[in-house]
Amino acid sequence: MVAEVRAIPEPPPDIGRLADAAREEGHDLVSRLVAEWDDGTNRFDRPGELLAESRCDGLLCAVGGLNVDPYLDDGTVGRIRHVFVHPTYRRIGVGRTLIGFLVEKARGSFRRVRLRTVRGPGPDFYRALGFSTTDEANATHVMDL
Repeated sequence: MVAEVRAIPEPPPDIGRLADAAREEGHDLVSRLVAEWDDGTNRFDRPGELLAESRCDGLLCAVGGLNVDPYLDDGTVGRIRHVFVHPTYRRIGVGRTLIGFLVEKARGSFRRVRLRTVRGPGPDFYRALGFSTTDEANATHVMDL
């Protein structure tokens, strides 16, 4: 299965499917993405920022975003946020493709990207993609671009 990844101007209408799956696993990151979009807190509209979706056979299978890192006063550091892959589409390259897309887009705007993940396979997944672990505040993984 080939995942098609693209930047999108706003959360897609079928994002509820991902939000429901995330909630079933105890995550609120997709619901937060939608809530922050709706209240204007995060529209992924600053220089270098973007929201991306991945579709598998036309179905929304993953989402993720790239922001200027809100925890730093440094516009050259990006943050990968709100990444979620629907359980049906895990371990077949969807997450790897989405993160690769976000990192490639970050290269044009940022010198480094950071993220935070502590649950399940997330830490090992990001290390396998070339991220280093860090003890920096508000981040668990970094990648110098």
